[in-house]
Amino acid sequence: MKDRTLEKLLEERVVVIIRVTDPEDIPPIVACLVEGGIRAVEITSNTPGCMAAVTRLRKDYPELLIGAGTITSANLAEEAIAAGAQFLVTPNTRAEVVSCAHSHGVPVIMGAMTPSEVVEATEAGADIVKLFPAGALGPDYLKALAGGPFLDTVFFAVGGVDENNVEQWMNAGARGVGVGGSLAAPVPGETDAARLTERVKMLRNKLNKNS
Repeated sequence: MKDRTLEKLLEERVVVIIRVTDPEDIPPIVACLVEGGIRAVEITSNTPGCMAAVTRLRKDYPELLIGAGTITSANLAEEAIAAGAQFLVTPNTRAEVVSCAHSHGVPVIMGAMTPSEVVEATEAGADIVKLFPAGALGPDYLKALAGGPFLDTVFFAVGGVDENNVEQWMNAGARGVGVGGSLAAPVPGETDAARLTERVKMLRNKLNKNS
């Protein structure tokens, strides 16, 4: 199960990160994402009702990969997996999260910033290393890592990535990206929903050109 989920994440190359204050905003956001071609979504654990949202989305969108993010401990990992999370995302390097997830056949995208943290994440068994916060570091930083000492490491760039700069990150060596912020913002009206869908389509198109 883990290998197939990981394969799909690498095929999709983009995970949209949803962090909102009102869980009722999640369904309309996901509807726009699906229409725009997104197939992997992460609900952060600091979103109210996160675990219930994961369970609900697994039921409503069986074709999507639904993950849980901001997983900083084994306890949160267990809770997320019990809710139905198909992959976990961390902001930090925490070996116990990988051990817990892999025991359930669930892959982990593990956060790292420094070269030492990249090594820690890979030694812990992380399936993908999440360069975070990517925006503060820049594509050249990723290029120095992925094109130098970490040629065999699978990186996703997360933080500050959007449809306007995604090609820069892919060209720098990212195998995929995590995007959030305004690309996963509430859509109170039809105009907002249409705008979000078009931005997501633009992101997908740029990723497809980069394949």
